[in-house]
Amino acid sequence: MIKSIPNGVYPTMITPYTADNKVDYNAVEQIINWYCERGVDGIFAICQSSEIFFLSFEERYELLKFIIEHTPKNISIVASGHTADDIPTQLDEAKRFIDLGIDGYVFISNRLAKQDESDDVLLKNVDIFMNEIQDTAFGIYECPYPYKRLMTPETLGKLARTGRFTFLKDTCCNPEQIKAKLDAVEGTGLKIYNANSATLLDTLKMGCAGFSGVMANFHPELYSWLCKNYEKEPEKAQLVQDVVGFFSVAERQVYPINAKYYLTLDGLDMGYTSRARSIDDFNIGCHYEIEEMHRVTQFVKAQLGIK
Repeated sequence: MIKSIPNGVYPTMITPYTADNKVDYNAVEQIINWYCERGVDGIFAICQSSEIFFLSFEERYELLKFIIEHTPKNISIVASGHTADDIPTQLDEAKRFIDLGIDGYVFISNRLAKQDESDDVLLKNVDIFMNEIQDTAFGIYECPYPYKRLMTPETLGKLARTGRFTFLKDTCCNPEQIKAKLDAVEGTGLKIYNANSATLLDTLKMGCAGFSGVMANFHPELYSWLCKNYEKEPEKAQLVQDVVGFFSVAERQVYPINAKYYLTLDGLDMGYTSRARSIDDFNIGCHYEIEEMHRVTQFVKAQLGIK
């Protein structure tokens, strides 16, 4: 039986490192607890924010295993992690991840077909996975790296009607396109989670199930409040939307280093180096901007009554 996943907030989980550039599992556990304390509904593990293209398969596997073992059972876990170019290797990796006990396996759309190949190739490769893997919920992630392959409404509708797909992390940043996708999957079990902060409120009103984006590594509690209260308190919701939408310019800063730095401001004991970005790019001005974001977040939380 394919398991549905809850609506709400799914942070794209980051990976902290020790001083000798190994995965810092003490910090990983702190991040999990930090997410849970701030009202997330699930975790999107082993994704681009996790720096999967800079982790070995063994690192990705052990990291996911640790996340599953240390996440409360009421928090859903969806995971990706297939970085190989060839489908047989991707299939083997997917089976290994799924056997760990995740709630949904999320395909990276650009891994299923090359940039110059049609969606017919993508659908053919998805069929291979569906035939080889039974009783597992699937998702799609429109990952920007190494190239962004957005799902068309037509292709997404075909996947949704298989009954196997429950999750789309949408990165198109365009409400009109999201509305077309929502229409294409209406009546199926596939839910759309917007990754774009600026358009979140409008797309929640359209029928999106929640938020799954990088900014949930800064203040997931604001996204959780917005997802749960936008209908009950529309005026406050618009103000919260304006705050998180403007804050999201931090995505263009040195992410995920800036997110790791933000977490240290919240008291987590972790470094903020990255394998994907240079710490030298996170200059003193970047430090100030993230510190200012942190202070404003505390102010907004106080106005909303969030502890």
